[in-house]
Amino acid sequence: MANKLTINIDVDVLDPAELTADEMKAMQLAQEAANDAYAPYSNFLVGAALLLEDGSLFKGSNQENAAYPSGLCAERTALFSKSAYYPHTKIKLIAVTARRRSEQQHLPAMPCGACRQVMAEYEFKQKEPIPVLLQAADGKYHRLKSVSDLLPFQFTPDHL
Repeated sequence: MANKLTINIDVDVLDPAELTADEMKAMQLAQEAANDAYAPYSNFLVGAALLLEDGSLFKGSNQENAAYPSGLCAERTALFSKSAYYPHTKIKLIAVTARRRSEQQHLPAMPCGACRQVMAEYEFKQKEPIPVLLQAADGKYHRLKSVSDLLPFQFTPDHL
């Protein structure tokens, strides 16, 4: 008989009033970033924001391209840009939101697999968890304690 491994992930489901001031600032910046998305093909606007250890905020939005594989998601746009400008500053929080161009209401947002792997790389690099705040349904938010909660079987440099 095969052994089984069970993975439990704790997700806090929060009302806006339950967010910390820093979480609210990061989510508001992610929402602003979504407005700046270049998404003429999908009309699906995604914004991400990073809260850095020094208190500064960094944002990114999805950037589409007619040659689809050439585009880039909001999370990776924010992470790569942050790394170019602040390579040694740790990330304290990643916030992600999305909306359709035709609507003002923000939708549940989940990072794609590639973004999860890149987020995991930054968590591995800084050797401490990066909490993740995701837009959820009905005006609520999901808070995860670590990127590893999004990608429990991640590939790390230790696997090389």
